[in-house]
Amino acid sequence: MPETLAPPDPGALRACMSRFVTGVTVVTYEGDDGPRGATINSFTSVSAEPPLVLVSVARWARCHDQLLDRPFCVNVLGREQEPLARQFAGTPDAAAPRWAPGSGVPRLDNPLAWAECVPWRSYDGGDHTLVLGQVIALGHRDGDALTYAWSRFGSAVESADGVEHLI
Repeated sequence: MPETLAPPDPGALRACMSRFVTGVTVVTYEGDDGPRGATINSFTSVSAEPPLVLVSVARWARCHDQLLDRPFCVNVLGREQEPLARQFAGTPDAAAPRWAPGSGVPRLDNPLAWAECVPWRSYDGGDHTLVLGQVIALGHRDGDALTYAWSRFGSAVESADGVEHLI
């Protein structure tokens, strides 16, 4: 019989996973008292037909219950928007958000990319919930991306040669 391994310590798991470079998003939605948002770096595209994206939301996060049943927008941040990432991660007064006028769901003004979504399905993910949203509107601009790795913000420089035609 194979040896049973003990699960890794949560701190060791976080340290290991921090080596994976991710983009940084702020997921925004209409709260009971106006526009709200949360910085989330666990985000991915899931499907083109139907157009689906996934965000992983901690069960203890204030936004958890709201993201399960109302439209939301995934705002992919540009390098210059680190203060917004800090603000929505809980650093008071890091940056006052500016909201895009006329959007159906609260959306940050001028993110690198954005996808407005309606809830599609959600799944148990341990101490997180995996929330899938069906994309109903989207947009993007040129610029360098804000990244997160080794528990620090960084950036990825926009390449002169895009690969959008491959996707």
